[in-house]
Amino acid sequence: MSTAGCPTGTPTGFHLILYVAGDGSNSRIARENLVRICENELAGNCTVRIVDVLEDFSAAAKDNILVTPTLLVCKPEHVVTIIGNLSDRQKVRAALGLAGAGHDR
Repeated sequence: MSTAGCPTGTPTGFHLILYVAGDGSNSRIARENLVRICENELAGNCTVRIVDVLEDFSAAAKDNILVTPTLLVCKPEHVVTIIGNLSDRQKVRAALGLAGAGHDR
């Protein structure tokens, strides 16, 4: 997978890119869930970029995004991809590498 949208070097905190398609229900839910994740799980220690593929298809093409919503979690060693509206909290916590990812709080 390309990491065209991810920052180069060693980013501090979490760098997240959410690809959505307009304001459909899954895109809206993904945006809302991402806000909650950033506030509750990451304590604001993140940068977020939201890309609407209907407005910026080239960014999605560079990162090989074929389905929305898709969240890219840019880590120094690799990129983690989460497809869906981010409602599966355990899956998101595991992708972020958070302690206790297998358990709900």
